[in-house]
Amino acid sequence: MTIPMAIVDYIPVFMFLIAAVILQRDLYHAMSKGAFALFSAGTITVFVAGFYKATWKLLYAAGVCDFVPLTKSFFPMQTTGFVLAALGMLALLCHKQGNENKLNSVAIIPALGVLLTAAAEPSEYEGTMIFVILMVLGVLILDVGLIIISARHKQTVAAVIYGISFVFVMGMGYLSSKDFAEASMNWIAEFTNVLGQGTFLLATWMLHKRAFAETK
Repeated sequence: MTIPMAIVDYIPVFMFLIAAVILQRDLYHAMSKGAFALFSAGTITVFVAGFYKATWKLLYAAGVCDFVPLTKSFFPMQTTGFVLAALGMLALLCHKQGNENKLNSVAIIPALGVLLTAAAEPSEYEGTMIFVILMVLGVLILDVGLIIISARHKQTVAAVIYGISFVFVMGMGYLSSKDFAEASMNWIAEFTNVLGQGTFLLATWMLHKRAFAETK
């Protein structure tokens, strides 16, 4: 692992953060307090998990230290984040969201609680099948939900790009199970991750500009 490779790892992390913030702003008025709390807590937790992992890589590559809790917490935190975001998306799509349900400080409390709980417990979990299943389901539900929202706003291109993003994210999951002893495998994984989050951000930006920005 090299410093340039570790720095590149931050790129998809911040791509996801930008997309998450755009989605939070665009879906804010469509979601109930509970749905928004789940969605925002989930997306923030996914970002923090990725930021922890990228920071561990940078510290390790720079020879500063091997801060194991940062990488140990990545998988359970990211899985939890995607599941929470998926639950928020399901609530938006499957439960009637009243116009009177506006976000206030009460909705922020559970979001912060989930985030702080996940961040404060350096996980000793290993990658088990249950985490893999929940991760895949979380990402799938989130992306399918965004595809449905895109279709409702007649944004076919954005819907297709969300589908492509899902394929790249699943490809990244597959690559993570391989041997990363060779630098080439690490760069392939980094490139796949950038493509996955880059397409996710692109679809989100297109949906924002063509469906939500004009209504504000």
